[in-house]
Order: sequence, then C-alpha cells, then structure tokens
Amino acid sequence: MKAAVLVFPGSNCDRDLAVAFRAAGFQVDMVWHKDQDLPAGTDIVGIPGGFSFGDYLRCGAIAARSPIVSALKRHVEKGGYAIGICNGFQVLLETGLLPGALMRNAGLRFMCRSVPLEIATTASDFTNGYDQGAVISLPVAHHDGNYQATDDIRRALQGEDRIALRYQSDVNGSVDRIAGILSENRRVLGLMPHPERAADEKLGLTDGQAMFTSLAASVVDA
Repeated sequence: MKAAVLVFPGSNCDRDLAVAFRAAGFQVDMVWHKDQDLPAGTDIVGIPGGFSFGDYLRCGAIAARSPIVSALKRHVEKGGYAIGICNGFQVLLETGLLPGALMRNAGLRFMCRSVPLEIATTASDFTNGYDQGAVISLPVAHHDGNYQATDDIRRALQGEDRIALRYQSDVNGSVDRIAGILSENRRVLGLMPHPERAADEKLGLTDGQAMFTSLAASVVDA
C-alpha cells in the first residue's frame, strides 16, 4: 500500500499525516508541489492541513494550481483515493474535485479545539470502521471552515449519502453542520477536522485512527 502526501510551502500537517498513514501500514512518499507526477503505484493521495502559500488570495487557491495537482486529478479520475484535511479540503474544493466552498467561520475567529462529530455515513472506505451515527472527537484548527453550497449541491450530497461527518453543534456556521463530504464515487474525502491528530494514544485522542485503518483494509481488499 502506498500513500503520497503532497507538500506545499506553508503545509504544517504533512508529517502528522505521514505518521498516521505509516501507522496504518502504508508506505509514504512526500511529494513536493512542483513535481509533475505521483510515485508509481500510489493508492491514496493525502493533501494536508496548514497554510499553503500563506493562505494568500484564497485558502487553497494557489496550491490548487501547483504542477502536482494535474497528477492528483489524473489519479482521482482513474478511481484513486484522496483525502484532503483542513487546508487540503480547501484545495480539493478549489480544484473542483469536490463541490461547494469554505468561507470564514461565522464568528470570524480562528478556532483550535477538539469537537464532537457524528459519523453521517459508513458507506465509504474512509468511514466503514465506525458505527453509523457514532459520535467521535477530533481536533479542528481553522479560520475558514464554514462550508457552504448551493441548494442543488446540498440536495445531491444529502440524497446521495455523501455527507461523511457532521458537527454535533453549530461550530463554525457550516450549512447543515457539514464537517466532511465525499465525491460521487466515494473515493475522495474532504474534511475540516484533523483525524491525523487523533490517531495515536500519545496524542491523547484515537478517534481518527479508524479512518486510516479502515482505508488500509479497503486498499488491501481491492
């Protein structure tokens, strides 16, 4: 099993994501944003959190135009897995690989704390290690995590069971309390909370661990 973690100027969760992948059994390559291709045999691409390019212009907008993103798109179009966490979620939205937009938090403040989340669907290789409706705790650390979408997109996400996680309360103003969404083929996940920061007992939280181990099991079985 091979994971590729993209690294942009300003990424600060790339190593954390690599550690979580390795703990789940993945071989990990760190891929610089100016590279043209992903390593051969890559099963999943991780787009980490942080402040790519200093969050200038729009969060994730410059990163979404980096050379490596063309390879990311080709990977996804072939049915490959991808996970974008926090700033990585913003990048996936900017590339059009996921629908909607992330805006400033409703309170206009950066928030950094653990929050309770509901597993909204287990029908994905990212979430099938949890029980439907289970409440887990994951850290959030964002200023622009307020997920918004048109009514058509909201109906599609709901009707196609593509809402992966919901905040248990109104954390940042996100419509329908959405914390994470899936692509149409369910192989791309974008989420604001940080499962990689809750994937080891040493970190004090382990609720994010199942997201990586269930994905690893699905890759092995594929």
